[in-house]
Amino acid sequence: MITPTSSPQAKAAAPLHRSRTLTSREHTALLLEVARRYYLEDQSQAEIAAEVNFSRATVSRLLSEARRRGIVKMRVSHPLERVVGIERALAQTFDLRQVRVADPSDPSAAPAEIAQCAADLLIECSSENVVLSISNGAAVTATVDAMPQLIWPRSRVVQMVGSVGNSDLIMDSPETCRRMARRLGGSFHPLPAPLVVATPTVAQALRSDNQIGTTLELGARADIALVGVGAMTGGHSGTILQPYEDAEVAREIVRMGGVAHLCGHHISATGVHLVTDLCNRTIAVDLERLREIPLVIGVAWGEAKVDALRAVLRGRYLSGLVTDRATAIRLLEPATS
Repeated sequence: MITPTSSPQAKAAAPLHRSRTLTSREHTALLLEVARRYYLEDQSQAEIAAEVNFSRATVSRLLSEARRRGIVKMRVSHPLERVVGIERALAQTFDLRQVRVADPSDPSAAPAEIAQCAADLLIECSSENVVLSISNGAAVTATVDAMPQLIWPRSRVVQMVGSVGNSDLIMDSPETCRRMARRLGGSFHPLPAPLVVATPTVAQALRSDNQIGTTLELGARADIALVGVGAMTGGHSGTILQPYEDAEVAREIVRMGGVAHLCGHHISATGVHLVTDLCNRTIAVDLERLREIPLVIGVAWGEAKVDALRAVLRGRYLSGLVTDRATAIRLLEPATS
């Protein structure tokens, strides 16, 4: 009588000879199975041990081996990760205290996202009794729009540059400062003077006026300043200074190497303040005093602003910067001049 050893199916499934290759393949399959259960199906090590008939300690060793052999590749990441490194590089390169870089997925959303970053940074660095100096321009206005409504009755907003007067009312400094004061729930200190006057003599007389002089001094002693950064484009300074910049003044600024303007003052590519006739007629906080403010946050973005931003950063007029990722990357590239 012959006793059958096994079923035909078992004979077909079982290999006649085992090799090291087969053993290795089976072990790799086991590693894959254990790793899949743990990382993809969210089973615990105890649950896996019970189902594959191994001890929990063995499952733990199998998972460690899977990571060591590259079967499991761990990655800790977040969309914010790629801008954090850029922020650190900007801070180190330009000796900045604070940097925020927006990374919008849609370019059309860039202005709103940058403004929100600027508003968030402003709140993070402020206190309820903050003295905040504000200049003018589209970027500053967008930041004010992004501010939440706060209740900081001891806060003070100071107009640090004179009024353009015939510009867009919303972007002019008095209206921008007044709206920011409302957002903070505090008081507003106006600067009752035009941004640029007819002669240096008139400018000096206005700076000596008690109210104007007091406001400029308060602006220079602020805790934080929020400023836009203007760029020279096609030999001209842009919308804000256009009413005061005739052909002769424009040629003078270009001849002196002006690439940027900050609070109405022009700056060369190397960061030097250019004392022009226009500068001598400007009513604003002096650039040299601007450096004394503990945190000066500049908000600007776009290819047209790269050279201007690099200039004001070289001059150390800013200690904080808010921009977008594309502009930040360009700022970190080696300068051509």
